[in-house]
Amino acid sequence: MAAVPGPRGGSRRKISWDLVRAGCVALVMLYHATFLSVYLHPELQPRAFVFPYQVGASLLLVVSAYFACVTIGRGSALRYWWGRVARLLPPFLAAAVVIFLVLRAFPVEGWFVPTAADLGWNLLMLWHWKPQYYPFVDGSHWTVPLQLMGFTAAALLYKSRWGHGRRLVVVLWAAVIVALAQWPIRIADPVEDYRAVVDGFGLHRWHLFVAGVAIWLWSVRRVRTPHFACLLAACMTAQAVHNYTRTPEGLLADWGSTTAVCAGMCVIALVARGPDWNAVIPGAVQRPIQWFAGISYGVFLMHQSVGYLVVRRLHDLGADTTAQTLAMLATGTVLGWLLTNAVERPAHRLLMLPFRPPADRQVSARATPGRWSWR
Repeated sequence: MAAVPGPRGGSRRKISWDLVRAGCVALVMLYHATFLSVYLHPELQPRAFVFPYQVGASLLLVVSAYFACVTIGRGSALRYWWGRVARLLPPFLAAAVVIFLVLRAFPVEGWFVPTAADLGWNLLMLWHWKPQYYPFVDGSHWTVPLQLMGFTAAALLYKSRWGHGRRLVVVLWAAVIVALAQWPIRIADPVEDYRAVVDGFGLHRWHLFVAGVAIWLWSVRRVRTPHFACLLAACMTAQAVHNYTRTPEGLLADWGSTTAVCAGMCVIALVARGPDWNAVIPGAVQRPIQWFAGISYGVFLMHQSVGYLVVRRLHDLGADTTAQTLAMLATGTVLGWLLTNAVERPAHRLLMLPFRPPADRQVSARATPGRWSWR
């Protein structure tokens, strides 16, 4: 999940986009807090409320791809690419280190306790390549290398003739076909080298980026609605087959997650092309939505592994499952707010100084500590 640039100066961003981002991260947190926590740690009591659908992270990749198209033309391709790296990488690195230290300081018997080597592999983002050797310090971080690769591909395409006009549409269709075509091989116990390449480069998830780009093309009327519908349907089909996983009993389809992701793509398309929702969202809740959307990347990075520790401690103390869930959600929000303000925003501002005019650099250098701008 990438942080979406916010408004500059007096400009206004659609509240509907903030609601989409905030809602997606909230769904990720609910999935981890109410379902995955118990699935990974069966000693925990089943939750009173369970959200068992893996949907939020996939939709955040769609949103990231859409906003890559929105922002890539606002300067050089190098500035765009470096801006995405400056936004994604520092908070990820900081989050991995903090989570590692917390897991080491508060170990739970029978739970994974990372070593220094595990931290190193996580900082290098090697999980998808060799998961049997490089375990996650925090499972939520799986999207980070895919987004970095996606933004790099976007910058390279934008600089080439294949990133414009009809050629771009050809690239999008090719990416979806790759995602679909590799599925029969993927479920047939492929050789390890094949699996490493597919997972390492995220070939089976390319359709999520394609969906975001297709939505942008449709929103600016660069593709007609029938063509867009066919392309989005292909992305939905790729998502459906992606959700098939081999089990000892055979093939299992998580149709709930598939349906939710497909419905979410349609919602994102309507937000992109339609009017803002500010007329139907009460003003009293707009500011909280904007605030949570602004820290959503930090929350995404920090909520899972540390949240499971909080749940386990409360479980041992006899707290009910609802209190455990609320505590995990609150912990993730507080830690995400801290990461956003202590690392993400100041690091991004500092790393982007070379791309700002000299006058802007002087103003940024004299900025009052503690006042961050969401850029």
